[in-house]
Amino acid sequence: MTEILAQDRRGGDAGSAERVIDHPAWPALKDAVEEIRPWQSKDGSIDFGAEGAPTRATVELALGRVISAVEELSPLLSHDAAYHRALVADLRRWADGGFEVPDFLDSLLAFQPAQARADGLQHLVVFPMYTQNGNPDRNLEAVVLRVVWPDWLAELERTRFDNPLFLGITFEDFTSGYDTNSAVLFPETIAVREAPERFTWGAIFCDREAARFRKVTEAAVDILRLGLPEDVRAMIGDQARCQQAFVLWDMIHDRTHSHGDLPFDPFMIKQRQPFWMYGLEELRCDLTAFKEAVKLEAEGVAQARDVQYAVIFDRMFRFPVTGERVRNYDGLGGQLLFAYLHQHDVVRWTDNTLHIDWDRAPQVTNQLCAEIEKLYRDGIDRPKLVHWFAAYELVSAYLAPHPGSTWAKGPDALDLTQPPRKLVDDVLPDEFPLSMFYEALAKKLKGVIASTKGITARSARSAESMSAAKDASVEPTLAAGAA
Repeated sequence: MTEILAQDRRGGDAGSAERVIDHPAWPALKDAVEEIRPWQSKDGSIDFGAEGAPTRATVELALGRVISAVEELSPLLSHDAAYHRALVADLRRWADGGFEVPDFLDSLLAFQPAQARADGLQHLVVFPMYTQNGNPDRNLEAVVLRVVWPDWLAELERTRFDNPLFLGITFEDFTSGYDTNSAVLFPETIAVREAPERFTWGAIFCDREAARFRKVTEAAVDILRLGLPEDVRAMIGDQARCQQAFVLWDMIHDRTHSHGDLPFDPFMIKQRQPFWMYGLEELRCDLTAFKEAVKLEAEGVAQARDVQYAVIFDRMFRFPVTGERVRNYDGLGGQLLFAYLHQHDVVRWTDNTLHIDWDRAPQVTNQLCAEIEKLYRDGIDRPKLVHWFAAYELVSAYLAPHPGSTWAKGPDALDLTQPPRKLVDDVLPDEFPLSMFYEALAKKLKGVIASTKGITARSARSAESMSAAKDASVEPTLAAGAA
């Protein structure tokens, strides 16, 4: 099994098909979509009465080019034929209905990428949608992607981490909504008349995650003067290796949302809760991936140790200082991991240098995971509000609450005659502010994090090549000057 897992063999026919983005119909499709997007309102409709609005005939011409391009590209992707037929029908119905709020439920139901996961398989996806952590409006988007499903990952999913809806994917090309920080393709973001009874897939772009991780981690390591084992340094320098780590991390994380001692809605999408509850849920899933990676490493799985480094570094360096400080639950999870490791002497900040006890890091990280799991297990026997306070106590044991926090004062400071969802209004937008350490780090990493907007493996390689060429061109000058 170890020998199989150590390989990253690309599937045969799936990876060798003609690249969709090399076909002349792809740039034609992109241009037509980009023409339509600015005409759309937040809900995806087009208001022809608005100032500067196009004529209906103009929009119909642009949409016709979208349809023609999809029909021209579809023969390259026979596995998506049913989806593309439904897509064309939805596009035409949108036009026939006067470009009101789009409804692409039929094509969404026809798109079933998780039913035939094959490494390197291409998909052409067109939907009106918002992009999570990207564009909040339901604009028309087009994206070409490839599935990441190497044999070793398929074997782990089949035998150990059953997750039939999960897709690891990489970008080939995309329209403006993905020239953002979005690294997911989720069906719930698509404009439909009604939500389907159940979603049948969920996809995460491991190439963007890996490229972003590498750039931010390299900068943080340099800023913090963190000494790295040679193997870790090699991993951070290798995009393909990092992608393998992220696709394994993502598969286990995604699965964990529906495994363990859980609330009735593990994703908490339909519940109004304090944002630290969301932060603990996301951190629980990440730390479960870490815990499983420790086991897999002991069994000889080549990608498992890299997952551990990816979880620790991404959570500690990028998450706390990314995004606004308004209900930033991912940032909170990163702050909590760092504080926990610091207060258990795994992470030390001395002489303006960060030190990590690599030998103790797995044990103590798993210890935090166990504390969160116990919180969940005990929560099954608690009323909701009592559970929220127990979670607050766990977080505030390691992170200092805002001095103006009402929740920090305890139950007596809250109007407990109100339903729990109303008490969420008493949570401060930044209930657990950044520490002085993170305030300083945020200033130094701000530009690097901003530069990762829209990053892909291809753009990262291009930037690295330009940097290497620049360095090479400078060397002769320096040498001549020294002489």
